[in-house]
Amino acid sequence: MTDNSIYLSVIIPCYNEARNIRLGALESVDAYLKKQKYAWEVIMVDDGSNDDSPRLLKSVANDKKNFFYYRKKHQGKAAAVTYGVMKAEGAIILFTDLDQATPLNQIEKLFPLFGKGCDLVIGSRNNERRGAPLLRLAMAKGFMLARNIILNLNIRDTQCGFKAFTSECGRLLFPKLKVFDEKRRASGSAVSAGFDIELLYLAKKKGFRIAEVPIEWHYQETRNVNPVKDSLESLYDLLRIKFNSSLGKYDA
Repeated sequence: MTDNSIYLSVIIPCYNEARNIRLGALESVDAYLKKQKYAWEVIMVDDGSNDDSPRLLKSVANDKKNFFYYRKKHQGKAAAVTYGVMKAEGAIILFTDLDQATPLNQIEKLFPLFGKGCDLVIGSRNNERRGAPLLRLAMAKGFMLARNIILNLNIRDTQCGFKAFTSECGRLLFPKLKVFDEKRRASGSAVSAGFDIELLYLAKKKGFRIAEVPIEWHYQETRNVNPVKDSLESLYDLLRIKFNSSLGKYDA
């Protein structure tokens, strides 16, 4: 970088993450980025947390250069990430989980693909799901089969919370997402499978080049899993995307 323009924007959504903040997850993000030669920013979006997260995030933003804090009403991860993307100023935008299950240094594996003409580069955990319970692994396999049958995505790991894209790609795609409804109300730690799938489906439909890169990942249990409920909700999201597409809602 030869000017002051921002190269990388890191979007970190947060909902009741006080424990991970206290354990130093954001310290590791800061330590890594301060070593880089490019200009960067970290956008922390609090999704209406009801624990000590807002106070802790404000403190981080006050203490650390290029860390910015925003708070919005609770609508789920999809809404928090979307909010952050529309605030981002970087040429490349990455969203990643606050718990740093995928360490930020894994972005180095994604960067080269942008130089080869890719618009959206996603992390893949398929060879790195160490520590994940057998139930989670079985659900992941079943969901991969379903999404490829219904949407023909041909992507092995759509749900990894480590995705990067060009600013042009992000600003075109995120306002067009339909599965996430701005008026919806979230309850608890709301993570919609449809958010990641719809983003990738729309990117493919719009002709953006997508690449999938194996990354380091460490299992972190952040919410209770209800196999039946979660599977039905995921299937419903897939069908909604297919239905929206058949109605031409993604054609504009």
